[in-house]
Amino acid sequence: MPDLPDHSSATIDAIVDHVGRSTLPFQRAHREEQHATAFWFNELVETTSEGEVIRQYLVTASEPARVELAEFTLRPALCAPMMSAQKLMMLDFADGWTHLDDLGVAVMPSAGLHAHGARKGWHWTTDEVTDGIAATEQDIADLGESPVPAYLLGHVNDGDGSREQAVVIGWITHSGDGGIRWTGDLPQGCVGAPVFIGAPLGEDSFKLVCVGVALPGDDHHTIASFDRIRAALKAFPPKNTSAPDGAGTGPRTVGQKRRWWRRG
Repeated sequence: MPDLPDHSSATIDAIVDHVGRSTLPFQRAHREEQHATAFWFNELVETTSEGEVIRQYLVTASEPARVELAEFTLRPALCAPMMSAQKLMMLDFADGWTHLDDLGVAVMPSAGLHAHGARKGWHWTTDEVTDGIAATEQDIADLGESPVPAYLLGHVNDGDGSREQAVVIGWITHSGDGGIRWTGDLPQGCVGAPVFIGAPLGEDSFKLVCVGVALPGDDHHTIASFDRIRAALKAFPPKNTSAPDGAGTGPRTVGQKRRWWRRG
């Protein structure tokens, strides 16, 4: 593989700064199975004179979303006031997800999660992958045929229950069937995580692009690209799943633990 670009460290910094609070680790409850990562996504429905209308979802890979009883590991930076409990149990977990055709991706409207927090006296303080960061058809076309350095933001399962956040560095390429392939290791717990690139804009500048969602695989992992996810979401009925006012705001915890890995 070619060397990493000069703006690789700046790309990692941009990921952590802009979407570091967008990810949630989860697994099958009470069992060491189906460790995965989900993330918050804001779909822009329309822009009006009164502001933007969004639909907010949790997004992950389909396979781990099929368990009936699951638990999220809550990071202190994601809710206020800070909760004493570190786990959020989810009953009827599989029923909350909608699977997007044959993309291998599942989405959950965020309204239920916001309502749960309100009942318990706290609110989410997340970042989100926004419509402006999620890849368009043109972003995917611009990837070209050569390997492109990519950065996965997920939660590794080390077996100690901590599920720390890590930036995993690999490469993405177009596959023969028109899809996108991840080259490099994908640590356990990182299926369902968002994958980013720093798309060059000339000289020393770049734009942060979320290419898509990391999917499970045996011999190799594929990426469900956001242009296809966008198209599938547009078929949803126009009901309001917007986040409540103030969602996504709040002070960032200083000194948040994270790891940067170079893989592949």
